[in-house]
Amino acid sequence: MSPIVVKLGGSCLDDLAGAWWNDLAVHAAEHPVVLVHGWSKPLKQLSSRYSDPSAILRDRYGNQSRWTTTEVIEDIKTVSTVMADDVATRLEYRGITLERKLGSDGLVYAGPGERWWWQGKQLVELENLVGPITKVEPSVLKNLRPGHVYLVTPLASNELGQEVNTDADRAAAAIAGAIGATNLVLVTDVAHLLIDDQPVSRIDADAAAAFRDKGATGGMRKKLRAAGEALAQGVTEVVIGSAPVSDLLAGRTGTVITRAPASELAPGRDGTATQALKEQ
Repeated sequence: MSPIVVKLGGSCLDDLAGAWWNDLAVHAAEHPVVLVHGWSKPLKQLSSRYSDPSAILRDRYGNQSRWTTTEVIEDIKTVSTVMADDVATRLEYRGITLERKLGSDGLVYAGPGERWWWQGKQLVELENLVGPITKVEPSVLKNLRPGHVYLVTPLASNELGQEVNTDADRAAAAIAGAIGATNLVLVTDVAHLLIDDQPVSRIDADAAAAFRDKGATGGMRKKLRAAGEALAQGVTEVVIGSAPVSDLLAGRTGTVITRAPASELAPGRDGTATQALKEQ
């Protein structure tokens, strides 16, 4: 069976009810599943310094990144261990075993990161332990099978052998492409992609990329970039939403992003088409 990859947003993990985990367990009993988790909310709960605006850097191209040092990497590991124990307890209670993997343990590799960042009105050279994903080694996930879930902490190793931070959505996309996943599910705290305040239920990759570059902001911009990368690597569909995985995969809710152009725009919840997409 083709595996699926589910990315759990760090900000929504506490909000997923028992029914959500019941649904995931039913799906995982029949399909190989890889979970990739974020850590933004737990990291902020660990220390107030992670909520300080200075903890986020902006590069010369306008991209944002958490300022990551070796201390930050260790804090990410600390909160990720707690999250992994929580997820393992939830799934093992439902009959699904879990195996945790650090991406930096031979699974995810990253290239050189940006070194020039804005501080005030000046670009300064800073060491920031981040980097774009260049390779995923799927053989590390050797026990990929129904009934046994992998949970990946999306750190990576760079060319110097350093552990670096990566974007969790894009890491999930890269893993999905490397293992031949049919679907990537990005579970977040919003129900749909919104364009002109209207929920979009289905959109093709080209239209999603156009909106990403023209109107998307923050976390949704990164999710749309991850979706495009996953589809380019052979994933059939990417779904963004906050519902149970089965509902998202069936297209009953959330936003489905496809490789092929949609024959027509999917209506919003109120039955109206999303005009912004027609214009793109």
